[in-house]
Amino acid sequence: MSKPWQPYALHILDSIAKIRRIQARGDIRQDDILYDAAVRNLQTLSEATQQLPIELKQQFPEIPWREISGFRNILVHNYLGDIDPQTVAAVIEQYLEVLKNAIQNMLAQ
Repeated sequence: MSKPWQPYALHILDSIAKIRRIQARGDIRQDDILYDAAVRNLQTLSEATQQLPIELKQQFPEIPWREISGFRNILVHNYLGDIDPQTVAAVIEQYLEVLKNAIQNMLAQ
């Protein structure tokens, strides 16, 4: 019997909401404390996406699931040295809303 995936989906939505609250406090490209908080939540949501069923993720091909997992590895293990705040901010702006919509749609099914 597999573990329920819904708690992970809710965890992703919670992390996205936290990142949005972090952004409301200031620019993560300018404030290292806000940046660290945003990166931590990106790590958390990236880890949680790995617990979603493959069959479910396949219904949302617009989401770069493999890249999210790879991004998590870069964030956690810091493979490339210090992560660039510009890149992190761009990832947040480009992908978070699309991911949020996909997760909400998964939960609505």
